[in-house]
Amino acid sequence: MATLTETQIHGATARMDIHQVVKALNDVLGSTLVAALTGSKDRKQPIRWAKPNGPKPSTDFTRRLQLAHRLWTSLEQAEGEHIARGWFIGGNPLLDEDTPLTAIREDRAKEVTAAAASFIEGAGGA
Repeated sequence: MATLTETQIHGATARMDIHQVVKALNDVLGSTLVAALTGSKDRKQPIRWAKPNGPKPSTDFTRRLQLAHRLWTSLEQAEGEHIARGWFIGGNPLLDEDTPLTAIREDRAKEVTAAAASFIEGAGGA
């Protein structure tokens, strides 16, 4: 598979139906972690969001889901599924030891994106 650039990953995620984005994240992270990164108090909500005719997440949740999907795609492509999953749930020194999931939920997009880029480039980050 060809390696996608960050711009291509952003474009691909932006073109996806939000239900597809949630399903993809549920498949790799599980609905409990997906709920956590959005800030949803209901860990089953991502299962409903993933259904083609299910409810759509709010604007804030959608933004977080799309960011998580972009980061997942970049990390999985560079490091593989298991390392990408570990990166999402592990404390990160570039995020003051918060997890990337927490940073996404707190809308710290610039910080978490920089942490992912640093990790991928091998300069630290997880």
